Amino acid sequence: MISQVERWARYVKENPSDWKVIHTRFINSQFEKQSRFLKRILRTKEGKDKLRRLYKIQNMDAVEGLLGSP
Repeated sequence: MISQVERWARYVKENPSDWKVIHTRFINSQFEKQSRFLKRILRTKEGKDKLRRLYKIQNMDAVEGLLGSP
C-alpha cells in the first residue's frame, strides 16, 4: 500500500498537470458508481427502507433527497 502511495506521489510530482485529469476521472467515476448503486437499490421492493438503514436516516423523506428525484 505504501509503495502505491509513493508511486502516485512521484507521478504527481513528475507530471504536475497530467495527474489532475486522471484524478478527476477517478473521483467522478466514484460518484457515478454511487449514484447507479442508489438508483438500483431504489428500484427494489424495499429499496427506500434499505437506504434508510444503510445511511441511518431517521426521516424517510430524506431518502429521496439522496438522489433528488429518482
